[in-house]
Amino acid sequence: MYYRHGCHLCEDMLLHLHELQKSEPFQIEMVDIDGSSDLQNRYGTLIPVLEGGGSELCHYYLDEMALRGYLSSQTSEVS
Repeated sequence: MYYRHGCHLCEDMLLHLHELQKSEPFQIEMVDIDGSSDLQNRYGTLIPVLEGGGSELCHYYLDEMALRGYLSSQTSEVS
C-alpha cells in the first residue's frame, strides 16, 4: 500500500485491510511515497494506492471485491 503520513484516507484503508486480514491471510507492505521523489511524482495525491502483483487494485478507497479477486487468483495459482 502506497501512503503518506497524516493521510486520513490512508488510515481508513489500512483499518479496512486489517479487518479483512481477520478472514483472509495476506500481508501488507507499507511504502511511504514521501521517501522517494519518483513515487511522489507517480502517485502525488492519488494515495492511498493498493497494489498487488505489480497492478493497481484501487486508490483512495478500498475496493474489497478487487482485493478479494486478487487474493483468490493468487490462491488458485499456488494450488
